[in-house]
Amino acid sequence: MKVISLFSGCGGMDLGFAQAGFEIAYANDIDRDARATYELNFGMKVDARSISKISPNEIPDADGIIGGPPCQSWSLAGSLRGEDDPRGKLFYDYARILAAKRPLFFVAENVPGIISSRNIKAFRKITSVLEAPGYSVKWRLIDARDYCVAQERKRVIIVGFLKELGIEYAYPGPKCTKEGTTIDGYKTGKWPTLKDAIGDLPEAVPALPSNKPNPKLDVPNHEYMVGAFSPIYMSRNRKRGWDEQSYTIQAGGRHAPLHPESCDMCKVGEDRFEFTGPNYRRLSVREAARVQSFPDSFIFKYRNVADGYKVIGNAVPPPLARAIAESIKNALGFRGIPEGYKGVESKAKSH
Repeated sequence: MKVISLFSGCGGMDLGFAQAGFEIAYANDIDRDARATYELNFGMKVDARSISKISPNEIPDADGIIGGPPCQSWSLAGSLRGEDDPRGKLFYDYARILAAKRPLFFVAENVPGIISSRNIKAFRKITSVLEAPGYSVKWRLIDARDYCVAQERKRVIIVGFLKELGIEYAYPGPKCTKEGTTIDGYKTGKWPTLKDAIGDLPEAVPALPSNKPNPKLDVPNHEYMVGAFSPIYMSRNRKRGWDEQSYTIQAGGRHAPLHPESCDMCKVGEDRFEFTGPNYRRLSVREAARVQSFPDSFIFKYRNVADGYKVIGNAVPPPLARAIAESIKNALGFRGIPEGYKGVESKAKSH
């Protein structure tokens, strides 16, 4: 089965879908470093144009559309401008292509802030726009830890199927839980810890001056950003221990969590923390990638180390994407193709 990837980034969601057996027919992103990383790892060209400039006729037919429109304007830690930000309007370009292509299904991902009380009215408008071409739409706030990612990371996952398929979609159940429990007769694993994710890596190497990539690396991308920590960074604790899950990997090196062997941070005032010793550093780019569950074979290309963190922090953890992809594949496996559906020719064989 084939999918169209919009706002592809470095390819976290695409990797999960590929691992579930989907073929990526088309990818699009305007970010230079994300494209370079995607093209290196997927071996295909990424359309570099803004989605607002792309006609649906220029995109191949496929069984599904996947992607995560930019989330900064919806983030509770960001601008909170929502629809008032041009980036917040990009959801409507996603919907425009969806309406024109009408694939069997779609998946869209965004930050929890999109369903906050401030943004919920706009979010309901977005879901109604996604429903308009004839889709049954569901959404759920999902924690990546439940899909065996060593990171506290909550995201809104929106899934839609053509109504004529008659599918009552069910989100995949957790594959991991905090303590490892039995759910409906199925034994889950435990949430992986930072030790599980990065405990076997050797000591990381600092970036070169001006945070340029360091060529002397035994492990690809195993370098960390250097420089001062901003007042915003120092406004809360940034360290988790080896036996815990990481804080959310954000889209920027300035806010990368601390390595577990760093000294502790202590609160010294309202929204003010200090380091308790001299030994501390951010996670390396490779460690951030490991926390996001990218394999070491997935290589990140960037001109500045900060950009490495950015493309990783913007990505969907591949195990989460794979779980969603497999649940979609299972749902479609029990339904025939609606009469008159004009999708890819190989679709009927895929089911």
